[in-house]
Amino acid sequence: MLEKTAVKPPSPPLSGGVPDGLPWERRRWAISAIFTALAMASLDTVIANVALPAIAADLHVSPAEVVWVVNVYQIVLVATLLPLGALGEIIGHERIYLGGLLLFTIASLGCALAWSLPSLLVARTLQGLGASGLMSVNTALVRFVYPSRMHGRGFGHNALVVAICFTLGPSVASGILALGPWPWLFAVNLPFGIIALLIGMKTLPRLPRQKHTFDFLGAALAACCLGLFIVAIGGAGHQAPPALVLGAFVAALSIGWILTRRHADHPAPMLPMDLFRRPLFALSAATAICSFAVQGLSFVALPFYFEDILGRSQVETGLFMTPWPLVVAIMAPIGGRLSDRFPAGILGGLGLVLLALGMALLALLPPSPGVVNIVWRMMLCGFGFGFFQTPNMKAIMSSAPPHRSGSASGIVATARLIGQTTGAAMAALCFGLVPHDGATLALALGAGFAGLGSVMSFLRLTVAPFA
Repeated sequence: MLEKTAVKPPSPPLSGGVPDGLPWERRRWAISAIFTALAMASLDTVIANVALPAIAADLHVSPAEVVWVVNVYQIVLVATLLPLGALGEIIGHERIYLGGLLLFTIASLGCALAWSLPSLLVARTLQGLGASGLMSVNTALVRFVYPSRMHGRGFGHNALVVAICFTLGPSVASGILALGPWPWLFAVNLPFGIIALLIGMKTLPRLPRQKHTFDFLGAALAACCLGLFIVAIGGAGHQAPPALVLGAFVAALSIGWILTRRHADHPAPMLPMDLFRRPLFALSAATAICSFAVQGLSFVALPFYFEDILGRSQVETGLFMTPWPLVVAIMAPIGGRLSDRFPAGILGGLGLVLLALGMALLALLPPSPGVVNIVWRMMLCGFGFGFFQTPNMKAIMSSAPPHRSGSASGIVATARLIGQTTGAAMAALCFGLVPHDGATLALALGAGFAGLGSVMSFLRLTVAPFA
């Protein structure tokens, strides 16, 4: 995946005296630790879904109860991304990363030893907090491990790891479950976590710390704001009582307003409004939410579309779902290299146009399409999404100053999870509104979101890169 290139003269330090990347020998070990931990956290968002029936049967709980094994992980993960990213700017991104990796590994052992649903939920809560430590500063570390001339390549490799995990996650989970009980899904993290921790302690860069203090009350407010927002989105999609959904939305907005007022003069606000005042950063974050909303819509709707509308089997559906993430994995490093040469506005805009076209063509499939007709449309979606993802990640990170890399990295992960959650909730809402053809409506809605994202991406061509 990584090739040693010809030796080039070292790049000058980034602004603020931050070293511009690590030497090659140290860099390859550092990224091996970073990407191993990222793969662990990414896989655990996928494999737990596959294990839910086995967990429910073993712990003697209902499907409605066992789904909290997934929900509690996601809520804690989203709620703590921004506070941990901000803390990383103060105590060091590498410390947050290593601490998150240690907690994630210990919590994985707790999941494997869980004897009841409450004990498993406690372990999954801690595991979600550990995963948040990994993901909140992941792209910030990649920014400092790679020299600036290779940032696109580095972010491409980062996206490649995530795409491979989402492609192989269900197969890996099924293979482990074929060999042993569900606790093995969590126990397998232990050797990888320990190895990545030992390598990371030796090789991750030690970065300059900011001098301002950490606002613990502000962190609690940020966590409540984002957590309630995710609960409200999920509740709306699953047709929860309107009063509950509205109450969660109002509470999230009120807490966000209080936090914004509290940090009006803060040098590094927990909700990074200072970064959102930069047009390139704001447009890139909004584009990311739109694109991942498309992903959330499609990955929920497509299995129902293939099976209920097109009449395909579960095995065929699994095969049809593979081309999208597989092509994303192929395109991620290519898009990264291109982003070192061309503006993200052009690359992202073209990618989302292709994604919108692919989604529309899927929604317009004839009643009995052939395998090739389905596969090439899924490949087109993957090509467009992969073409967009890495340049957009680079645009978000490069439009933030180095000392705000933790908050920018937190926004990268938060935008992804908010977009995916919003898309999944809207897909559920489509099924509620149109029971017999909700999947087609969800795909059409996804095409609309991709089109909106492409417009915002092209708008980035009209703003200054670091304004």
